Amino acid sequence: MRRRLLALSLLALAAMGSAHAAMVAKPVQWTDHGVTFKSYLVYDDAVTAKRPGLLMVPNWYGINDMAIAKAKEIAGKDYVILLTDMYGGDAHPKSADEAGVAVKPLYGDRQLMRTRVSRAFDELKAQEKNAPIDPARLAAIGFCFGGSAVLDLARTGADVAAVVTFHGLLSDDSKLGSKLHTAHVLALNGADDANVPPEQRAGFEAEMRAAKVDWASVDYGNAVHCFTEKEATDATGNCRYDAKVATRAYAAMKAWLTEAFKK
Repeated sequence: MRRRLLALSLLALAAMGSAHAAMVAKPVQWTDHGVTFKSYLVYDDAVTAKRPGLLMVPNWYGINDMAIAKAKEIAGKDYVILLTDMYGGDAHPKSADEAGVAVKPLYGDRQLMRTRVSRAFDELKAQEKNAPIDPARLAAIGFCFGGSAVLDLARTGADVAAVVTFHGLLSDDSKLGSKLHTAHVLALNGADDANVPPEQRAGFEAEMRAAKVDWASVDYGNAVHCFTEKEATDATGNCRYDAKVATRAYAAMKAWLTEAFKK
């Protein structure tokens, strides 16, 4: 009987420890120019060691359950992620049409895009007091629209060690100019992504060469847009999940960030 009680007590303690070790997604909120942005700080709270902080900008659907799940998967025990709301207010697109409406003002005003992503990066740095973030190792990653946003962050000259864009548009508003000079830039795209035509890729490469930064551009064969988005199940269109390519892309991201943080 005593052995049984002891075993039950040990199981209870183990369950408590397991519950404590769960991934967390803590709400983080700020207001800028009268607009309130609702984001999430995502990390494994069982790991006490400081780790790199990543600003993560999701695709044009913004923050939803799928974006939070992706942030948890990427964060693991390796990163603290600030999953960033770029729309503010009550914008939560549920369809491609709604997402197109939400994203249009940001693509139409790239200075607004830069302002919002820069403020989000400042908020990531401020989270050092709330989570085990190493302030000397900060980077940004983005998906689709989010890829454009993190590239714009680098173009502001922000002190971000690296940016990684997954199936994101590579174009910029040339009228704004670029202060890109230190960030290590990695662009990961599908070779058959119709949203990123050859002239856009060529313009991006010319921009990187002119900036004289450490950069790389990888085109994955037979892949189209959305290759990391598990919800993208259209087998015939230009937005399709590819598990094999996603695995390769995440491995490339980790290697790129590890190298950039050593500089």
